[in-house]
Amino acid sequence: MAFSAEFLQELAERNPIEEVVGEYVPLTKRSGQNLFGLCPFHSEKTPSFSVSPSRQIYHCFGCGKGGSVINFIMEIERLSFPEAVEFLARRAGMPIPEQRDDPNRGMRARLYELNRAAARFFYEQLSTPEGQAAADYMRRRQISRRVATNFGLGYAPDGWEGLARAMKGAGFTERELLAAGLAKSGKRGGIYDAFRGRLMFPVIDVRGNVVAFSGRVLGDGEPKYLNSPDTPVFSKSHNLFGLNLAKKSKAGYIILVEGNIDVVSLHQAGFDSAVASLGTSLTNEQAQLLTRYTKKVVLCYDADNAGRKAAQRAIPILDKLGLEIRVVTVPGAKDPDEFIKASGPEAFRALIEDSENGMEYRLQAAAAPYDLATDAGKVGYLKEAAGIIAALPEPVAREVYSMRVAEQCSVAADAVRDAVNQARRRKLSAARKRRESEDTRPERAMQPAEKGIRFENPASAAAEEGVIALLQAAPELFMGGAGPKPEDFSSGELRRIYEAMLALASRGMDVTAAALGGELTPQEISLYTNIIQTRPVSAARAAEALADYIHKIGRKPPDSGGDLRAYAAMKQQTKGYGGDSHG
Repeated sequence: MAFSAEFLQELAERNPIEEVVGEYVPLTKRSGQNLFGLCPFHSEKTPSFSVSPSRQIYHCFGCGKGGSVINFIMEIERLSFPEAVEFLARRAGMPIPEQRDDPNRGMRARLYELNRAAARFFYEQLSTPEGQAAADYMRRRQISRRVATNFGLGYAPDGWEGLARAMKGAGFTERELLAAGLAKSGKRGGIYDAFRGRLMFPVIDVRGNVVAFSGRVLGDGEPKYLNSPDTPVFSKSHNLFGLNLAKKSKAGYIILVEGNIDVVSLHQAGFDSAVASLGTSLTNEQAQLLTRYTKKVVLCYDADNAGRKAAQRAIPILDKLGLEIRVVTVPGAKDPDEFIKASGPEAFRALIEDSENGMEYRLQAAAAPYDLATDAGKVGYLKEAAGIIAALPEPVAREVYSMRVAEQCSVAADAVRDAVNQARRRKLSAARKRRESEDTRPERAMQPAEKGIRFENPASAAAEEGVIALLQAAPELFMGGAGPKPEDFSSGELRRIYEAMLALASRGMDVTAAALGGELTPQEISLYTNIIQTRPVSAARAAEALADYIHKIGRKPPDSGGDLRAYAAMKQQTKGYGGDSHG
């Protein structure tokens, strides 16, 4: 393997997981020896994300993700395993052993180099005669040369292979240009430039790497913006344009807009916390990224119908993460750039200061289609408003907005409260039925939370998980081949976990998520973490439990629903060999 188990264990010890995770996730709630916070990998309002300083692992009881500090950095920073190791080694000041078998590392490094070289090429084109059209466009949009340089703006020549020819001359291959999304394959062979005749915006991640590009057409053509496809170094849903600069802002909030030009214009006007999504509606991953740098988001989407719909979609995503949301509506302009040019920066700052909160905006948008001067309009709006208010978790907030809607429609406050309570009961009942449906399906109850792993023989897998929990707690029971044979395991993932654990234990090493990280996939590490967190073992019954598990391994799956429910019940019982499930 590329890194020894001893090195990985030392790396984890010198990067305490509670410190590293605490740089990304507020950990304020304690349960026993564990710290809890809101999971950064899925939306939730009740903390189910657990960090165990004693075991040096994290585990989310909601989405199932878990592992060592290395896995956390892989997931949160979207890095490969070797890159996450390097990230943590630099953090701890540790030398990195020579790597021998990371086939993706070389390609990713080359794509970063290629993107940087391409950004330099595009930037240089602004100073050529052919780039005059882009320079004129920037002048019309009042983009200063200083700001253009700060963002690294450039121009893609309106030819078929200007960039490709230059990059091949710099030593990059056609395969690398295709992998970076900078070129496309021609129908008759060869490649051609993916970006042509466009103002180019390099997309730079929070670590300063050029990961992709966004090109804006200079005229009225379509698409207005052309964005890089997902590549080994870039995912549209996980990046925000301008965040590399906005993360340094002292404004106390991040302004979320629709277009790259809006971001550039706002930064130029002094609003240095502006960012934009890249050709997509706001995603959960982008919202999670924002929580690392702010607690307050100001939405300032375009004033057209599409912009209003985008804001309506974004508000619940941001709200689930506990972010304070304000919504700016620009009067008399189609977007922030146009408004600032017409009215100036101070007028825009006043809009931010007077902005509505997310709930006020949603209620206002819900009221827009109805004529509240008519009874039919009031009834239609009240039904829609009740559904929006019912989703609020805080009773006080529901009361405040119920009274506001009642005043707005000139109806009794009790009538709105009743409508909200009915809507809330329906929502809670539907959610409870969904949970009960999931909980009463034994097939699902016996499957791991980690996506991508499914057991073909859940009954045997339940016993195999028990064996892994016992090996973690009492490795001495397994010495000399006393445990089950790996080939008897029905699950390939559980077999690999078992074999890797046995290999460490046989060398006298502690079995930890970090030490296993060089041998197992992130999905397998999550599964391992889930097992040791939810399958506590009683030392007094360990030998008895092992014999029982060995007897159950390899049994055929049950044929009927009744038998399957019995096996599901058995699995629940085998979790209870003593201890707290949040251990």
